[in-house]
Amino acid sequence: MINQSRGCIDYAECGAGPTIVLVPGSCSTGAAWRPVISALNGHFRCVTTSLLGYGATAERRTSQDPAIAYEAEIIEAVVRRAGGAVHLVGHSFGGLVALVVALRNKVALDSLTILEAPAPEILRECNELEGYRAFRAMNETYFAAFSSGNRNAIAEMIDFYGGPGTYASWPERVRAYAQDTTPVNILDWASAYGFPLRLAELATIALPTLVVWGGASHPVVQRANALLCQSIPGAAHVTLAGAAHFMIATHPSRVARLIADHVHCAERVLPV
Repeated sequence: MINQSRGCIDYAECGAGPTIVLVPGSCSTGAAWRPVISALNGHFRCVTTSLLGYGATAERRTSQDPAIAYEAEIIEAVVRRAGGAVHLVGHSFGGLVALVVALRNKVALDSLTILEAPAPEILRECNELEGYRAFRAMNETYFAAFSSGNRNAIAEMIDFYGGPGTYASWPERVRAYAQDTTPVNILDWASAYGFPLRLAELATIALPTLVVWGGASHPVVQRANALLCQSIPGAAHVTLAGAAHFMIATHPSRVARLIADHVHCAERVLPV
């Protein structure tokens, strides 16, 4: 745990080797990375945390001020606690936060890996408005259901990402956590929509970058991440065949291999 005047930040680490900071997405905690960490088999020093409002990480945003910069600040605190330059990996909303950390350039990073960031703003930036409207339509249905008192409203968002029936297939305890943290997830969307993804700014990222999306993911999610990849100089991409958004749970060994290979490649080109 990291104790700060603005509240606690989850922090845990295990293993030895190059340091990888693993940022989870919405409605989850650092525990979401356990299957991937297990597949990495102790060959890396893996640092995990939770985003604002999840686990023991204290919320700093409000509905009036949902700036994603607050999320970036806690990840920067985690990187500083880890010490030295790190390889930053983010899944889902954690991928968008990791991207913001890279853009802010306030901490030392050796590489960046983004696993399906929710990035509708890149669609708007590139004038791909049909895809942008698909995100907005999902959100509007989801938010309206929650406002009407539907405790399972978040299923709309989960199934948009994972495919029909994904939410229903989750264990009860996982669904319950998603239900309990729905207000935080709605704030996450405000953070995402409030951060413009400008092509000129993305072009300033000078890190070995890997962007991954699932071959079974929603087409607009795939497209948004493809645009991110195209906008970051030299970024590589992988379409993970058969996987959808929740790949760190459904395909942990393949995700672990992608992360390990990218980290090893980045380590080989680091200055001595």
